[in-house]
Amino acid sequence: MANPLILGIESSCDETAVALVRGDRTILSHRLAGQEAAHAPYGGVVPEIAARAHVEILPSLVEGALADAGVALAQVDAIAATAGPGLIGGVMVGLVTAKALALAANKPLVAVNHLEGHALSPRLTDPDLAYPYLLLLVSGGHCQLLRVDGVGQYRRLGTTIDDAAGEAFDKTAKVLGLGYPGGPRVEAAAIEGNARAVPLPRPLIGTPDPHFSFAGLKSAVLRAHDAGTHSVADIAASFQQAVVDCLLDRTKLALKLTGPVSALVVAGGVAANRAVRGALEELAVANDLRFVAPPLWLCTDNAAMIAWAGAERFMAGHSDPLDVAARPRWPLDPSAEKVRGAGVKA
Repeated sequence: MANPLILGIESSCDETAVALVRGDRTILSHRLAGQEAAHAPYGGVVPEIAARAHVEILPSLVEGALADAGVALAQVDAIAATAGPGLIGGVMVGLVTAKALALAANKPLVAVNHLEGHALSPRLTDPDLAYPYLLLLVSGGHCQLLRVDGVGQYRRLGTTIDDAAGEAFDKTAKVLGLGYPGGPRVEAAAIEGNARAVPLPRPLIGTPDPHFSFAGLKSAVLRAHDAGTHSVADIAASFQQAVVDCLLDRTKLALKLTGPVSALVVAGGVAANRAVRGALEELAVANDLRFVAPPLWLCTDNAAMIAWAGAERFMAGHSDPLDVAARPRWPLDPSAEKVRGAGVKA
């Protein structure tokens, strides 16, 4: 089908979202409900609270998205939903809802890897982005460098051996008392700080494989804060610069290893950080590559990217049975070897 209409559902963490997207990249509607107020007292996402919130809000979001688009469920060609990875309770809520809609309307189901949603999201708004491209996927739970050769075709070049960059942002915000969500709060504080004021480590810079590590950087931030000799703004700015330096060094190495690509692409929640985007754009220009990043609203979790990934998969002939399982972990490159020292996130 050349131009399918896909209803997409996202519920892998603390955002509940529904979107309707066509195969020609037209976004007909998008509704999103955040949970910042519910999780703010805890300084991070509480899985049980997130799952209950998905259950409560998802039916009305589906109805609203269909109404916004001016279409009935019967006019949708397929239902796409995040089937993992993510907080398993939330993933199950979205996937079960999608299964029920697919069964009731007799429509195909497309189970989408949340990471593939991020990986393909730049193609939703940039029709000129061609395969293959080098992707830096950098979010709250994942930090990877991947060569993207097509739908379902990924070669992992590098991954985090401990924490993801987005998690480091959130933990830094909590240490500094900046609140939740951490990424935007740290970025805002960093504007007022001196990025060279606090000597922080750059883990794994210069090592021969393009892997990441941010656990030691988090610990260094805690020590700097407890020492009481630096301002919050200076610690935030110095931390952000350390992350940028790590991302740049590792991505620069991956560009040497990946072979010819059409572009350098960044996606995921941390791709919304302007310092990260600016530094990566400079790296792309220096390597005579296009730099592609989704609009800011498409970087964080959303249903438009899930609907689009579903459309790409559906147009390639993929669909899934109604007994497809939700998965808390789901690597884009299952053949990649486990990195020495890495935990289950890698």
